[in-house]
Amino acid sequence: MSPAQRSHRLLDRLGAAGSLVCAVHCALLPIAIAALPALGLASAKYDGFERAFVAFATLVGCFSVFWGYRRHGAVRALGLLIPGLVALWSGILFPPLHHNLVLHALVMTAGGTLVGLAHMANLRLVHVHNASCAH
Repeated sequence: MSPAQRSHRLLDRLGAAGSLVCAVHCALLPIAIAALPALGLASAKYDGFERAFVAFATLVGCFSVFWGYRRHGAVRALGLLIPGLVALWSGILFPPLHHNLVLHALVMTAGGTLVGLAHMANLRLVHVHNASCAH
C-alpha cells in the first residue's frame, strides 16, 4: 500500500470517528444544556465552535470521499456525505432549526451520523477496489 493510500485510510478513519463522536455530542447536548441551570450556569454559546467543526468535517469529508470516489467510482459514499453535510449546514445556518433545541439536536445528529457512515462506506469501497485490483 502506498503512503498516499495509507494517509487516505487514516483520514477516512479519523473522519468516521470524528463524525460519529459529533453525532453522539449532538444527541447528548440537549441534556447538558437542560442541566446548565441546575449547575448555576445560564447558557453557553457554541456557535463558533460548531461552525468550525462543521467546516472541518466538510473539508475532511469532501477531500476523503472525493479522493476515494476517483479510485473506486462508486457513488454510495457521496450519497451519504452530501445529505449529511446538507443536514449539518442547515442545522447551523437555518434559524428555525438552529434555535429549536430538539430539532437542532436531531438534524445535527442525523448529519453527523451520515457523514460518519460516508467515511465508513468510503473505506470499504476503497478496500474492495484495492482487493479487486490486486488480482
